[in-house]
Amino acid sequence: MTLDDIKAAVDAGQTVYWANTGYVVHKDRLGQYLITYVPNGSCIGLTDREGQRLNGKEAAFFIARSEDSAENPGSQSRPDAQGRGVAPGGAGAFPLGRQL
Repeated sequence: MTLDDIKAAVDAGQTVYWANTGYVVHKDRLGQYLITYVPNGSCIGLTDREGQRLNGKEAAFFIARSEDSAENPGSQSRPDAQGRGVAPGGAGAFPLGRQL
């Protein structure tokens, strides 16, 4: 997904994931697009500070199909099974706190 595709999907209320279903892309109350690791609430910006380059490869972003989640509840793998265990830039990830 391109940056514009991701933003449009989030703005339309779709759930966009990065790498696996543990990482969710969302827009906070300040209008920032963030990638949050759901189990511990850590997050990183969707893009670099200039807002031009994704913090992840375009191919790693996806919207889960409803039949996938119905067949595999709780599954945290991407459709192509290339999930990752840590957010890029590890030390740059901050707790989300009350931003939602």
